[in-house]
Amino acid sequence: MNVCALALGLALVLTACVARSPFQAVLQHSRIRGRTHGPNVCAMQQIKGTSKKYFTNCKQWYHRKICGKPTVITYECCPGYEKIPGEKGCPAALPLVNIYSTLGMVGASTTQMYSDRAQLREEIEGPGSFTFFAPSNKAWESLPTEILDALVSNVNIELLNALHYHMVSRRLTSEELKHGSTFSSMYQDAPVHIHHYSNGIVTVNCARLVKPDQHATNGIVHVVDRVITAISNNMQSIIDIDDDLETLRTAFAAAGLTTMLENEGHYTVFAPTNDAFEKIPRETLNRILGDPIALKDLLNYHILKNMHCAESIVSGTPMETLQGTMLEVGCDGEHMTLNGKAIITKTDQLATNGVIHYIGELLIPDSAKTLLELAESSSVSTATRMFVEAGLTPHLTGSEALTMLAPLNDAFKGSMTMTPSMRKLMSNHVLKEQLSSKALYHGQELETLGGLKLRVFVYRKNLCIENACIAAHDKVGRYATMFTVDKVITPPMGNIMDVLKADDRFITLVNAIQTAGMTELLNQQKVFTFFAPTNDAFNALPQDERNRLMRDPQHLSGVLKYHLGESMLVSGGVSSHTRFQTLQGEKLELGLRNYTVYVNKIPVADADLMATNGIIHAVNSIIRPLPPKVDREQSDGPAAPLRAISASRADSRGFRNDDLFNKVLNSHSSKMISRRQ
Repeated sequence: MNVCALALGLALVLTACVARSPFQAVLQHSRIRGRTHGPNVCAMQQIKGTSKKYFTNCKQWYHRKICGKPTVITYECCPGYEKIPGEKGCPAALPLVNIYSTLGMVGASTTQMYSDRAQLREEIEGPGSFTFFAPSNKAWESLPTEILDALVSNVNIELLNALHYHMVSRRLTSEELKHGSTFSSMYQDAPVHIHHYSNGIVTVNCARLVKPDQHATNGIVHVVDRVITAISNNMQSIIDIDDDLETLRTAFAAAGLTTMLENEGHYTVFAPTNDAFEKIPRETLNRILGDPIALKDLLNYHILKNMHCAESIVSGTPMETLQGTMLEVGCDGEHMTLNGKAIITKTDQLATNGVIHYIGELLIPDSAKTLLELAESSSVSTATRMFVEAGLTPHLTGSEALTMLAPLNDAFKGSMTMTPSMRKLMSNHVLKEQLSSKALYHGQELETLGGLKLRVFVYRKNLCIENACIAAHDKVGRYATMFTVDKVITPPMGNIMDVLKADDRFITLVNAIQTAGMTELLNQQKVFTFFAPTNDAFNALPQDERNRLMRDPQHLSGVLKYHLGESMLVSGGVSSHTRFQTLQGEKLELGLRNYTVYVNKIPVADADLMATNGIIHAVNSIIRPLPPKVDREQSDGPAAPLRAISASRADSRGFRNDDLFNKVLNSHSSKMISRRQ
């Protein structure tokens, strides 16, 4: 099996080296996939329930999907070859005959019939060198009846002209059909437009070549999936004459984009119909139409920098707009999609400078939205409701330069009743200036509408504001920006000692700090991180050990300083194998598993209690040094929910039997004695 895979991979590499176009590369891949069925056999993928077939590339082969729909594999003769009864594969080259006879051999017999009627047969049987983009039989069947009747009722003029428009007076292989090229047709030299996409799809006037490179003695035939018509109008002209695009026409004029749509180019316009504009709230639409900058951004968001016919899309692909952001252009079966939605109502209205696809919904980019609209279009519905209930709508819908810190929905816990304190909290989630997360720096202070100053912390893998870390890319609106954060921000309310004294879980710890003479230290305006033992942590120690510890200020100071360091580490700044320097001199091993922080294998019971001079993480066990040469991965203990760690997990041996911890504490005591001397 491995040898086969290696051989196939080597064959792919070798053939890719000589592939001269995207289509040729895909064709060669199809040949390799089909070679087990005999010489000159190509693997094709057909979308289930349709007649659409494609030569297969690597991605399609392994996914077995095109346009999101499952496919069936068929094996057919590669272009230019045919079967011989009783022999495997397609060993015989098709007989080289003139174009007229070739049409009948490659599934374009209707084109052959109409060539007879229009008296074109003599021309395409005779001398010359032609390229014929021949509509398949199904292409003629799908032509609207009134158009087909008009053609065949005047075969000497209309039908002949139509067929001549499908012809070029020179031989052009798929390799020579370069992306963006045009060739003069045999109908009044009217140009035909070629697009050769990176996925191997080749189109002429947006009709896909379904059987390319069918060689003839006097030229070459490419079978296409639709009847093409001459193009004379630019995109602006098409918009000007279509009543369904009246609102769009007015908007383009107001934004000053009319000239661009009249000039040369290869654009794709997703044109919102009048109905699409009507679906937008009148207040929002009037605001955008009255704002030249927002309007231009909105319209440019509907225009791609390159031309993409519907048949070129076989999977979802991000494509850059003139507005500068990306649209996910894809397909779902027969339907072209935008950002995963089948809102395209009409495709491939071809112009001299691009293609227009009609859409039934208006696409509003972030850059044209207010803060409230940014929030409403994101996964922060709870925060959006809370901002509105807090009376912040005037700020969120106006033209102030602001930054919203919007917590994810699951960041909110318990009752969400709007109280004065909750109203104040929400106002502290809006900053007084428009910021970019890329410009934030460690130690920066940000002022909120509520009058508080929030601190910025930069870590290796996270960027945090107080206890909350940024969880998504910035959404930049017309005047303001939204940061999505992973937690509700809890601004500091006092220093570390104030926070500890206000929490009944730390009564024993407060007494221990006072006994150890560390109160003044923790009141200083430095920056500390304290892994603070709760009452349960102390109570888990044997009685005699706890009494001995609380009676020895020097020993107690060493224990507490092993839980304390002079740096700011919120839980969002912890990653695997984070090391934390303590005031005692040794380092703690931190890890993160299932959203729980572990410190020396002990889970943090309650993280991110913010103080003006640091942060507190509550632990329900006294932290001990890890054994020597411990595998640091073990610092990530088993998953345990915050606030749910049992005090019974504490090591009942206490300090008396913990040689490692005594060694650490004795080391600290020696340092203290040395300093006194």
